[in-house]
Amino acid sequence: MERIQVQMSMYEKLQILSDAAKYDVACTSSGVSRNGDGTGMGNCRAAGLCHSFAADGRCISLLKILFTNECIFDCKYCINRSSNDVVRTSFSPEEVCTLTMEFYRRNYIEGLFLSSGVLKSPNYTMELIYATLYRLRKVCNFQGYIHVKAIPGADEELIRRVGFLADRMSVNLELPTAEGLRLLAPHKTRKNILAPMRLVQNKMKENKQEIMMYRNAPHFVPAGQSTQMIIGATPESDYQILNVAESLYKKFDLKRVFYSAFVAVNKDKALPARSDEGPPLLREHRLYQADWLLRFYGFEAKELLDEVNPNFNLFLDPKCNWALKHLEQFPVEVNRAEYDLLLRVPGIGVKSALRIVKARRMGILQFEDLKKMGVVLKRALYFLTCNGKMMYKTKIEEDYITRNLLNTKEKLPDSVTGMTYQQLSLFDDKNFTESQVMNLTR
Repeated sequence: MERIQVQMSMYEKLQILSDAAKYDVACTSSGVSRNGDGTGMGNCRAAGLCHSFAADGRCISLLKILFTNECIFDCKYCINRSSNDVVRTSFSPEEVCTLTMEFYRRNYIEGLFLSSGVLKSPNYTMELIYATLYRLRKVCNFQGYIHVKAIPGADEELIRRVGFLADRMSVNLELPTAEGLRLLAPHKTRKNILAPMRLVQNKMKENKQEIMMYRNAPHFVPAGQSTQMIIGATPESDYQILNVAESLYKKFDLKRVFYSAFVAVNKDKALPARSDEGPPLLREHRLYQADWLLRFYGFEAKELLDEVNPNFNLFLDPKCNWALKHLEQFPVEVNRAEYDLLLRVPGIGVKSALRIVKARRMGILQFEDLKKMGVVLKRALYFLTCNGKMMYKTKIEEDYITRNLLNTKEKLPDSVTGMTYQQLSLFDDKNFTESQVMNLTR
């Protein structure tokens, strides 16, 4: 059947292709130490990029668009799948450049996030993306931040050329396991997705050597690479998902793994039924918290979850939950504990742990000192001593501490003590009010 082509203005295309891009997660704040040279427009700073947040809590950054919502693939979870009857359109490289430059001049954006459906073939699409970035950098002289999605299946040379024009590149893992891909995205394979990841990783290592030898050598993906997984479309547990993320960090030197709560935009018997509660955003939140523990707090996936308890506690953040299951390690004496152990105390973050280590060289710390350093005492007080004393008389007992953390005197339900996870309403249990649960997720 011949497709009817309709002429659209650039503004009409922007409405369609910016809306189609909202399912690509781009809440990254990692700029690079590359300033503009004064001859072009824009620069990148290590401090990162400006962000805003959508009404549903998703982070929006940059000018975030698809190059095209045309796609030859028929992934069951995707609104742009080939079998869907949606309005299709594509930008030209010139239109993307015009939008980026004009939005930047108006101070609406600090950079570009460019993803795409697969138009005709991976190579054809990647060539268009390369043409867009080349024009933006070389013709428009844009020196701001660019995050671009690599298309799995495209030639290595095309990906390499794009990598020299982008600051960050990402390849979507799509789903946590190969079985999930087979079920929901049969046209895609784990091998095709991991191949460009490995290519970017190896080329980044080579490029570091080139830069050391030649000062003027071009930079290849200087802000690193990331990936994205859809959470909740397939039945993997949090334990499986976290192990996949940990493996990606170790094997591919990824900067970030993004977790995207499954949004039911299509009806398909292979997909979970639509829920009145909407996407599992709290589960996504718990995975981000655990991911932070992997990257900055020295935790391993096997410490946070296991095959017996494979899903995160709905009511407690992963760090608190771990501490409650390992009370034999507490309380910690704040004036003597090693930095790595301080990081495992609920309420103590990376910055506050560093402040503690530095400040205690000058004298003995008390609880009022910890508060000034940014320690969240309402959580930490159950796990710390200062000069051998706890802040209040406290029982080192799981049920007692958990009830105090949850601010309830009622008997705790199994969903708290047993670490079960159900994708249901947060307020099904009568022992918890809506305000109590919302306070736990902030």
